[in-house]
Amino acid sequence: MSTKTDAVAKIPAQPSERTARPVPKQQRFADGGGVLNVFSHGFLAIWAIMIILPVGWIILGSFKTDNQIGASAWSWPTHWSFDAFSRAWDKGIADYFTNTVIVLAGSLTLTMLLGSMAAYVLARYEFRGNRVIYFSFVAGAMFPVYLALVPLFFMIKNLGQISPLLGLNSYLGLILVYVAYSLPFTVFFLYSFFRTMPTAVHEAAMIDGCSHARAFFQVMLPMAKSGLVSVGIFNVLGQWNQYILPVTLMQPQSGTDKDHSMLAQGLVNLAQAQNYAADFPGLFAGMTIAMLPVLVVYLSFQKQVQAGLTSATLK
Repeated sequence: MSTKTDAVAKIPAQPSERTARPVPKQQRFADGGGVLNVFSHGFLAIWAIMIILPVGWIILGSFKTDNQIGASAWSWPTHWSFDAFSRAWDKGIADYFTNTVIVLAGSLTLTMLLGSMAAYVLARYEFRGNRVIYFSFVAGAMFPVYLALVPLFFMIKNLGQISPLLGLNSYLGLILVYVAYSLPFTVFFLYSFFRTMPTAVHEAAMIDGCSHARAFFQVMLPMAKSGLVSVGIFNVLGQWNQYILPVTLMQPQSGTDKDHSMLAQGLVNLAQAQNYAADFPGLFAGMTIAMLPVLVVYLSFQKQVQAGLTSATLK
């Protein structure tokens, strides 16, 4: 009996599962407490106010008259009317909007196709010069576009002598410039997604008889869907709101040359054409028309964008 008692006494006491354990400081911050979360949430709230207030002011102004805007900038419209939108549309916003959609459709398609292919090859295949090409893309993302405006202008002008479709004030010329402008960031962003994808999936596809191209388009590309959506949204925002490149390359070369200005140029032209007889509701309506497609695209793919950014951070 005493032997059993001594054996039991020698067994170390097991800590109870209900025993409270001290929570590390890092976990307390991660769970929502601490000064860091207060500062971050406060900063995000201020940032949201700085964005929402101007957007709301512009949307409200598009439903007002000039007298109402001059009397009170933040008052609600006394009469909700869409006349300002029709005036802005008739004054050229329709043509600018169409030009922007045409260029964006072509440039975004080429950017995502070429960028994903380049990122996949650089991430999955080892060859001589791999790192040199990758860091060249990274360096291109840090190169300011303003430094290349003058040589870029003469380059596109010389291409116009070969074919008018590639010259100044042409859709294709601006599409190629947008692709070159967006490729570095696209390759840099997608590189991490393809780099961390499981090799076993690619090897299984190759064993089943897939070619390299088929394995990329049917196996690897769908697995990087969240990253493709995220970088696609960034490219849409950057190319839709681009101003300095269109104003440099999309100027009519003669009186008979059709104006292919983009939407950002159109808003500036709309403001300048009014002179002293300002139509602020029409200008605000044009700005609202320019903002709506971007807001719709972002709200439609909000979850995919957040998933892609989270995946890129973890990888």
